[in-house]
Amino acid sequence: MGKDEECCSTQLIDGDGSFNVTGIDQFIKEVKLAECGLSYAVVSIMGPQSSGKSTLLNNLFHTNFREMDAFKGRSQTTKGIWMAKCSGIEPCTLVMDLEGTDGRERGEDDTAFEKQSALFALAVSDIVLINMWCHDIGREQAANKPLLKTVFQVMMRLFSPRKTTLMFVIRDKTRTPLENLEPVLREDIQKIWDSVPKPEAHKETPLSEFFNVEVVALNSYEEKEELFREQVANLRQRFFHSIAPGGLAGDRRGVVPASGFSFSAQQIWQVIKENKDLDLPAHKVMVATVRCEEIAHEKYTAFVESESWHKLEEDAKAGPVSGFGKKLNSLLYTSLSEYDSEATFFDEGVRSSKKKHLEEKLFQLAQPAHQTVLGHLRSGTLDKFKEAFEKALNGGEKFSAASHNCTESYMARFDEGYEDAVVELANWDSSKFRDKLRRDIDAHVASVQAAKLSELTSSYQAKLTDALSGPVEALFDGANDETWLSIRNLLKCETESAVSGMSKALSGFDLDEQTKDKMLTSLQEYARGVVEAKAKEEAGRVVIRMKERFSTLFSHDSDSMPRIWTGKEDIRFITRTARTECMKLLAVMAAIRLEDGADNIEKILFSALLDTSNSAANKTTMADPLASSTWEKVPPARTLITPVQCKALWRQFTTETEYTEANKRSNNWLPPPWAIVALLVLGFNEFMTVLRNPFYLAVIFVGYLVAKALWVQLDVSGQFRYGVLPGLIALSTRLIPTIMDLIRKLSEQGQMPPTPTHNHQRMSAAAASKKFDNRSTMPLTDSSDPDKEE
Repeated sequence: MGKDEECCSTQLIDGDGSFNVTGIDQFIKEVKLAECGLSYAVVSIMGPQSSGKSTLLNNLFHTNFREMDAFKGRSQTTKGIWMAKCSGIEPCTLVMDLEGTDGRERGEDDTAFEKQSALFALAVSDIVLINMWCHDIGREQAANKPLLKTVFQVMMRLFSPRKTTLMFVIRDKTRTPLENLEPVLREDIQKIWDSVPKPEAHKETPLSEFFNVEVVALNSYEEKEELFREQVANLRQRFFHSIAPGGLAGDRRGVVPASGFSFSAQQIWQVIKENKDLDLPAHKVMVATVRCEEIAHEKYTAFVESESWHKLEEDAKAGPVSGFGKKLNSLLYTSLSEYDSEATFFDEGVRSSKKKHLEEKLFQLAQPAHQTVLGHLRSGTLDKFKEAFEKALNGGEKFSAASHNCTESYMARFDEGYEDAVVELANWDSSKFRDKLRRDIDAHVASVQAAKLSELTSSYQAKLTDALSGPVEALFDGANDETWLSIRNLLKCETESAVSGMSKALSGFDLDEQTKDKMLTSLQEYARGVVEAKAKEEAGRVVIRMKERFSTLFSHDSDSMPRIWTGKEDIRFITRTARTECMKLLAVMAAIRLEDGADNIEKILFSALLDTSNSAANKTTMADPLASSTWEKVPPARTLITPVQCKALWRQFTTETEYTEANKRSNNWLPPPWAIVALLVLGFNEFMTVLRNPFYLAVIFVGYLVAKALWVQLDVSGQFRYGVLPGLIALSTRLIPTIMDLIRKLSEQGQMPPTPTHNHQRMSAAAASKKFDNRSTMPLTDSSDPDKEE
């Protein structure tokens, strides 16, 4: 017995099966186990010889069990069963290190001690660690499984359920995630339990009544020592307070008080030693398992390190490899044949199982290279298909024919390359590469077709825009009663022409009738949309159009010649005629009329806006017909200008055109000829007086200049543009400030000193007049400014 700090250990059962009564009693005294009552736990470990059990225990529980020296070869290190106290773990935890199973030192058939020690560990321990290699998971003959099967059977017959926790420690785990390994392991344990013949008392007893199953995985101690120690440190935390509720052994039952542990252990071992029914599988199965595993590992390593495999793998990464399937198949066949030759004398079941596992590993290693070759083949075939397809389309071949011919041709080429890459031994299903290629080809064809159809659609839409926008705008410019009929005819003609042309173009594509009809319908809707958009655009400029039409009709006669105003024209009649035509333009632009059907928009507008007698009657008898947001018999979607908007636009139009009419009327305000003759006769004396006295002439001239300056500054003609009353009001507010401003400026000019080069020059009346005229374009001074009023 040795002692290392808090840890002390003893051999509980020696290699011959003798129970060390003296040693266990002394050990219990040293660790003061009797004082613990029920607050202690027992942990044991079982597993194959040289699998690192002692190393795991020493790292996990800080014990000092003897470990194997790897440099001296793989041999038996732990003999019998050793027990130690875990260091630094509460509550007091005892750990038993069992002799490894499948050891060559005990011989082929002497497995009695293995099954006895395993049954003892299950019967005594609260937690049993089952040390196993990761690659044994899922194997029927894996180490410990036959042992567990027999131990389960005998335990149910010899002992009552005490709820032991089985923790399977997976050593040297691979890249396979623990989430994938754990279900397989749990399923194997359940299968073992289900296959065990059970006594009547436990016929229906579930596995969970006897055992809790836990699974953990650790990396290789030799290859990844730091990571191994980190994982073990995390696992160690789970053994703290292991018997508390929720702990690893929190639901254990039938616990023996600590003071009676030694006697209880002796009795259990005596029962196990006297029992003769423990029958484990023959040791040759275990030997076959170990040896076949070694042979398979050697063949796998040789395959991985072979020059032929490295060259084939590098070639596969670089690009397609001619004869890849045959070359890889030959390498795999050679490796498996060598395995068969060396393992031929071992147990057939174990030999076949290990060969299958070797095949799986070799296939797993080689499959990426095979997939890489198929990937190169797929991408190369796709690139060549794209080139051939584009060339066929540029050569004038119809789209559907080109896509069909190129697809069939290059899928056949892929199939030829696929057959060349097939590995007979592996029998891999690589149909996903062919399916992926077909999807990529179909996607490319669909993409090109979508681009071609989009280009075709855009082309016909552009043609429709050119064919409709200009003519429709021209028709609206000369709007009359036949405008919308002409637009409908134009729309129908151009749409039918475009639909016919596009229908012929679509015949070269492999489209179903529904899709084709949808595209043609969309083109028809686009044509209608062009007309409607142009109508909305023109409706937004209706006032400008009306003013232009009014100006044209007002200033030109019926022969479209500029009107010569002689003073005898009927201004009122000309104005009414021009406004009537402008009213027709407004009526035409008020709604979209692309369907046959009459409306009364023009009648309502004329009645409400032009017919003054009816308008006066309407005001007294009924509501305003334009006081609405919709037209009768016209849906809102087809309305461009609502009645209310028409009324507002007409008011704006009449206001802005009143000045033109007023201006022409003012130009006709000349006195009659007899009045002119009377003025000349009666004013002869006054005229002669002015001629005889130049002073009067100078006064008149100065008065003319002042009046001209005031006219320009006040913008008299502009003020009367909106009517006489508004003009008078505006002039009355600006007259005095403007006169004062003129006087002030004249005063400033008079006080300016003469320049050196013009000392004797004076500003003439004409120059003064020109100065006032030039300054009339400057903004007037705000009359509200007190400084400037002074």
